Amino acid sequence: MYKGISLSLTASVLFAVQYYLASLLPTMDGYELFGWRSLIAFPLMTVFMLFNGEWRAVSEIAQRIVAKPGLLLGIIISSGLMALQQWLFIWASLNGRGINVSLGYFLLPLLMVLVGRVIYKERLSALKIVATLVAAAGVIHQVYEVGGFSWEALTVAIGFICYFVLRRWMQTATLGGFWFDMVITMPFALWCVWGGAVFGHSPEVSDSVYWVIAIFGVNSAAAFMSYISASKLLPFTVFGLLGYVEPVLLLLIALVLGETIHANERLTYLAIWGAVMLLVLEGVVRVIRSRSYHT
Repeated sequence: MYKGISLSLTASVLFAVQYYLASLLPTMDGYELFGWRSLIAFPLMTVFMLFNGEWRAVSEIAQRIVAKPGLLLGIIISSGLMALQQWLFIWASLNGRGINVSLGYFLLPLLMVLVGRVIYKERLSALKIVATLVAAAGVIHQVYEVGGFSWEALTVAIGFICYFVLRRWMQTATLGGFWFDMVITMPFALWCVWGGAVFGHSPEVSDSVYWVIAIFGVNSAAAFMSYISASKLLPFTVFGLLGYVEPVLLLLIALVLGETIHANERLTYLAIWGAVMLLVLEGVVRVIRSRSYHT
């Protein structure tokens, strides 16, 4: 549990750093940055899996595909869902839509808690129930004030729910399954960078841009590995509730980059942050109870 929580928090911080790095590359569009991120992160993740004993998951899934070719269709669908999320994440940074995307990430853990309770029959502690209700109040306020959700928010929330549920159903919720997702997107990633600023020798591409691209790719690999590993170690509801950390960080980065929260939306974010603090409180209570039990 604690290892999974640590990995989830690490992934959230790395994704926030990644979001900021994307803003440093305005000479590129979302497609080209998506391509570079995939092309750099994929070999790094492969090396990590080879030396960390994770390659067994790739072999097992490959054997299952040979035995049941229909599984490949499901992996293609999950690959498309993940590619969409990766592109949207970068596109939002380049187009000043970070707050809309962060709202989608705020919605995601709420939906994951509901899915975990309804589909996977996971039990909720009292503090998790309260945290979920507080966050739900914030979401309801947002809908009331704004009149609905942006397409970016809905794409994040619903798209990721479909992705995680599909992977659990196919039993590919491992780094091995994510490796297959990335393999399938490689041709598209190559197409994205082929006609971009770098291969097109744009005069706006300086030497410093290459360094930012490299750091961007390495950071992406580390974030993906931490995130997928956390999803494997944590119950669905815990993993979902920890997902509130990432949108808070994304929101802060978006504000640093010049986006603003309208006055009628502030109550929404106060409620969300209140829910996060309740989750932190539950974590402290768990640690205290665990230590008391062992002593």
